[in-house]
Amino acid sequence: MTALTLQLRVVEARALNPLIRLLRLRADDGRALPGFAAGAHIRVQVTLADGTTDWRHYSLINFATERNATNAPTDYVIAVRKEAEGRGGSRFMHEGLAEGSALTIEPPKNDFPLHSGPGGTVLVAGGIGVTPLASMAARRRAEGAAVRMHYAGRSRDLMAFLPELQALLGDDLRVHADAEAGAPLDIDALLDAVPAGDRLYVCGPKIMLDAVLACTQARGWEHDRVHFELFTEPAVEEGDQPFEVELAQSGQRFTVPVGQSILDCLIEHGCDPMFDCKRGECGVCAVPVIEGEIDHRDYVLTAREKAEGTVMQICISRAKGARLVLDL
Repeated sequence: MTALTLQLRVVEARALNPLIRLLRLRADDGRALPGFAAGAHIRVQVTLADGTTDWRHYSLINFATERNATNAPTDYVIAVRKEAEGRGGSRFMHEGLAEGSALTIEPPKNDFPLHSGPGGTVLVAGGIGVTPLASMAARRRAEGAAVRMHYAGRSRDLMAFLPELQALLGDDLRVHADAEAGAPLDIDALLDAVPAGDRLYVCGPKIMLDAVLACTQARGWEHDRVHFELFTEPAVEEGDQPFEVELAQSGQRFTVPVGQSILDCLIEHGCDPMFDCKRGECGVCAVPVIEGEIDHRDYVLTAREKAEGTVMQICISRAKGARLVLDL
């Protein structure tokens, strides 16, 4: 079944800094758009460098603190970081669009919801990962709930929305610039200051997410106390090699090169696997593995499931050896 799409137009496009571009989208007739909650994203159809189309997720940004600010918005606001090493999606959003350009999008979806209930909220943002957390901060302010944000980046001139966040959060905003501190954000020190009943929401690059999850797990934090979203596409890791994938049900065999996921390889060869996030977070692309050793890189499977080696997330995980046989 084809997902519902909306045709919107870019009504504002401006650079926030050399890497990040803000885009404001609106229907031609100015009608109200589907509402959304803090943490939601839209999928935008992009044109890649080779002329093919694909979809990219961008979090919806809201700084308004009225309780109904996102129930029936007339605009969607997103911010896109230009990825020089990417496949061209962010380049299209930076260079292929201008005010007046038309875009096809899917309505908002929320895989990173803000939970209600007792206790405060601690937001940890890395770089462009600030976008969903900004909406969470505004929502918490609207509810009169306790909220604090730690915002980390390489330097202040590459960190978007600092004035807006300062105005929204005041002393509840902590800014960490690596260039000023001479070191990355101290995750352990940050966690030391989190009250026992507070929930943690983390969004940023893989290195930050891995560090936060390792520290919270070492402290024995319950799983449902830490919520996260990864804001980078899967990267090539040192030692990655091509490997063969065999589909047991059809007998088809493909070689998955370095820099391409199993999922994208299957799609390229005409297969139709299920998937959603493409970042190893949602679990939709899970596939049983009949043979071969898996290099698990997802954030879905438990340690026990990874050790058993009978299922993998094909959007991000790879083979440790030369071959995998999948139950497809």
